[in-house]
Amino acid sequence: VAACLEPGAVLSEIARAAGIHVSQLFRWRKELCQIEEPRTETASTLVPVVVSEAALPASPIPSGPPTPSQSRRKRSDVTIELGRDRRIRVDSDIDTDALGRILDVVLGRR
Repeated sequence: VAACLEPGAVLSEIARAAGIHVSQLFRWRKELCQIEEPRTETASTLVPVVVSEAALPASPIPSGPPTPSQSRRKRSDVTIELGRDRRIRVDSDIDTDALGRILDVVLGRR
């Protein structure tokens, strides 16, 4: 594959010399050129944490059936096609930052 990346290289001659079909060499070259360079990871950021014995006040428990605004709306999924038979299905109201982090991991950007 490295030989076919040289200037003036003739793929059919390289394939013949290696005893492989030229289409296999094309496929390998295509796959090699699609590989992304690994990205350097960003440094983790630490955040201050305070441990306290004081308990937070409890949330009031609603009495009676939930109001229409409290009831869960009908779920709406979004399917994201990533190519190479990969897809992600998420809820339509997913947090965009969370979705970005998911895509970074799935696509190998982290």
